[in-house]
Amino acid sequence: MSNSQIPGNRIIDPRNIQPKGSLKLAERKNLDALKAGPVLFYNNTKLDFCNYGESFRRIKELFSERGITSYVNFKETVRGKTSQMLREYAQMMAKTNPVAAVVALGDMGTTPATTVVSIELERLGIPTVYLTASPGAELAEAVAHYRAGNLCLCQIDIYQGSTVEEVSNEIDQRIEDIIDSLSCNGEKLAELSKIDFPLDREPSGQDALLDLFENDNLQEVQEYFDKHRLSDGLPIVPPTFKRYQQMLEYCPFSPEETIIADVGPTGQDVTVKDIVVAAVMAGCKPAHVPVLITAFKALGNKKYNFLQSVTTSHPGGNMILVSGPLAKELEIHGGSGCLGPGFPANATIGRAVNLVLINVCRSVPGVCDLDCLASQAEFTYCFAEDENLAVYDTINREHFDADTTAVMVLKAEPPHDIIDFLSQTGEDLLDTLLDCATTLGSNNAYIPGPMIFVLTPDHGKLLKKSGITKEQVQRFIHTHAHHPVPMVNNRGLVPVRPKDFANRHPMPVTRSPKDIEVVIAGNRGGHSAVILPWALHSEAIIEPVALPDGKPAKKICEFKSAK
Repeated sequence: MSNSQIPGNRIIDPRNIQPKGSLKLAERKNLDALKAGPVLFYNNTKLDFCNYGESFRRIKELFSERGITSYVNFKETVRGKTSQMLREYAQMMAKTNPVAAVVALGDMGTTPATTVVSIELERLGIPTVYLTASPGAELAEAVAHYRAGNLCLCQIDIYQGSTVEEVSNEIDQRIEDIIDSLSCNGEKLAELSKIDFPLDREPSGQDALLDLFENDNLQEVQEYFDKHRLSDGLPIVPPTFKRYQQMLEYCPFSPEETIIADVGPTGQDVTVKDIVVAAVMAGCKPAHVPVLITAFKALGNKKYNFLQSVTTSHPGGNMILVSGPLAKELEIHGGSGCLGPGFPANATIGRAVNLVLINVCRSVPGVCDLDCLASQAEFTYCFAEDENLAVYDTINREHFDADTTAVMVLKAEPPHDIIDFLSQTGEDLLDTLLDCATTLGSNNAYIPGPMIFVLTPDHGKLLKKSGITKEQVQRFIHTHAHHPVPMVNNRGLVPVRPKDFANRHPMPVTRSPKDIEVVIAGNRGGHSAVILPWALHSEAIIEPVALPDGKPAKKICEFKSAK
């Protein structure tokens, strides 16, 4: 059926056409083959902290008792790698011709990427068992469900406080399942590799349309979307085909164009159509679509680490900061209250980003997402830089020019309040800003990276009046925001720092002054904010809002005329 023949009241499935994984597991060999070896042991580096390394040590000890003594060992982080890079790494390991593989550990943020490695080893004909631990165990099931359909997952009950004896005991209890996963076929293998996942047991419709409702009944649609976890918990605008077509008014891009490839538990591509459907559900206006597409282009930048960011246990959201003339034209707010409720463009653009993660990537909160607590920043996180308030060069001017609108994305915490009603000089205010630039509970204590100071007009005016430039703010924060090394050793999380930071003391929270962005926004008064980063192989990315030919758009109507 052509688009012109599709009834306008039919509901579009926001998951798009979602295939069900159907991986054919590798043929398992007998115990004698395992004895001949070699057996591949792949450590994604998670075994290098706490007492997790005991798991491989104990498996090898128990293998040895059965005559399995030939091993080949690999250790490499999966962080910051695309799905294709992970597959290539699996292919490299496979060149050692192992008879089987043991992969670990899927306990937290590395879980989806390590699942991709395990699936690829199976595709290459290598029987594989993947050790997991909660909450990563549940996420591994989700990724395996969508991308493979079945996989040998062996869950062990360990956490950061587990002793060597407790880890060893967990392996003792599961060793028979581990060996059977590598040596059994038939019904036994089917039992060990079965994924009993609660969501999307059946693939979405072939035409990605839902024929379940009559006359766009709002209550029925809402109940269905809530039941099947196709929303963020708030009421949605039903994505009828008619509304979808109307949302394309300012979209000269092909609906089938891939903006981000192979992400999330599903491994699906994020297309223009997916973004537009989310825009309908979120309540966006058609003119918002170019900004949304620009945001996703930035999110898809390799340096953003989107693959891991969509399921991380970190409570940050995908912050969208719009700087330039289109922000004003689209009424994306940068003034009083801009990081809170009450401004439709801010709320709906940020919400649409999150709906794509839920529905296309299927990073469903509480099911396919590692969030320990999450935060309001994962509902929506969008605001503008208002040029009328600026005391320094705005982001668009600094990176492009006055006529170009820029979109900055950053995986980051919700804003942290900075209160200072009493400082009389910019120098005193800098000390207040500095004290809020990090804590031992923030990622940047262990992973230096970008941050954004969102200063009120009064705080900006005070800095300007004191003759303090943006560059001086950046240098001051970079120079003095740090922690004593003993305070960051063996707490927080495994540090990810540049190699030349190895012997630094104290330990900086930024890599250079350029990691620090300063923008002016909000209302008069003494409540500014700092936005601290996730920073795990994740950079702030800036993209211009551009037409299909790459030319920056000066007016939103240019997108309409380019259709």
